[in-house]
Amino acid sequence: MITVVGTGTGAPPAPDEGAALAGAGLVVGAGRHLAAARLPERAERLVLGPLAPALDRIERYTDAGAPEGPVVVLASGDPGFFGIVRALAERFGNARLDVRPGVSSVATAFARLGLPWDDAVVVSAHGRDLRTAVQICRSRPKVAVLTAPGSGPAELGAALADADAERVLVVARSLGDPAHEDVERVTPAEAAARDWGPAVGVVLCLDESRSLAPVRTVAGPPAGPGRWALDESEFAHRDSMITKFEVRALALARIGPRLGDLVWDIGAGSGSVAVECARFGAAVTAVEKTEDGCERVRANAAAHGVDVRVVRGSAPAVLSGLDEPHGPDAVFIGGGGQELPGIVAECARRARRAVVVAMASLDRVPAARDALASAGFTCDGVLLQSSRLAPLPGGVSRLAAANPVFVLWGVRPPARTEGVPQ
Repeated sequence: MITVVGTGTGAPPAPDEGAALAGAGLVVGAGRHLAAARLPERAERLVLGPLAPALDRIERYTDAGAPEGPVVVLASGDPGFFGIVRALAERFGNARLDVRPGVSSVATAFARLGLPWDDAVVVSAHGRDLRTAVQICRSRPKVAVLTAPGSGPAELGAALADADAERVLVVARSLGDPAHEDVERVTPAEAAARDWGPAVGVVLCLDESRSLAPVRTVAGPPAGPGRWALDESEFAHRDSMITKFEVRALALARIGPRLGDLVWDIGAGSGSVAVECARFGAAVTAVEKTEDGCERVRANAAAHGVDVRVVRGSAPAVLSGLDEPHGPDAVFIGGGGQELPGIVAECARRARRAVVVAMASLDRVPAARDALASAGFTCDGVLLQSSRLAPLPGGVSRLAAANPVFVLWGVRPPARTEGVPQ
């Protein structure tokens, strides 16, 4: 049996774990955990660094029959929550584990603010790319980010400040240590300008105007929208200048927006595609060349309760200035005119997964397709021709044909990732 003890958020083990430690033959943990625990003199101490060598040592020790006593692993907080329990269960099987959890840093941080966290999204940047955490912080109002050196409050703050995200960061240091604990509210720009040291374990990213959600039945991020391809009447738009819902339905299917993604909507117009992608949980940047168009996108995003970053400018020139170095996961292009081939080429160069282009002019299809193919995308497309029911006198209906639209999409094959920002 391997006993896994959650030490709490920086505190030493509780008294009821004393018996497990007293009989231990091999104790594994971070240096701070081993220093804080009362260990028997005969016990072998293994400071946890790279995980694989530690697991190998535990395996050799247990295979030898644990001659000096059982194995005890010390961990922070709840070791089953983004913790070492997963690795131990994968190697040794969950039946061989006796897990005694402490209070997680996430629960403690929210408790310090007096906030419930059943509606929070929790994302780990510990040993992982910070990109996913950044996109989730942009798209959700209540996020807890588990941090690590190089993926801490300074780096998170810099990314959110560059993305114009209106958020407050709550940086929690040394939780559970009465002498050193500190919980501080800062703006993303303030976080980016600080050296926070190694004591930060969790950062909360909040839209404080939405930090108290209605009562929930299911914890975690909300489910996706109950419906999509919303009617045009649900968006403010000018002179029918809006992506029709039939086109949006297909575009959304090919974009595949999801939590943790970044989507660009180029030539956003009313922002209908941007808003729909944001409703699925993606972070969204909408590019629109007119000021009144930008205001319209902002108004539609606010009306649907989502966050959309709006950038004014004309593509493709404006795209090189977007300070999103890792690039979008998917792009929708709903405008472009004579500049369309250049826009498609630039978006294809930077998109990680897919580019979708909606065109009223068939003359532009070959050039757009060539731009996608040249970037290594697999291309397909369809001409959408739809007729909607329209009323006639006498309570009858006719079919009113809508203008046909060609939807072209390119998907980057999984193996073709050379040159794509990671």
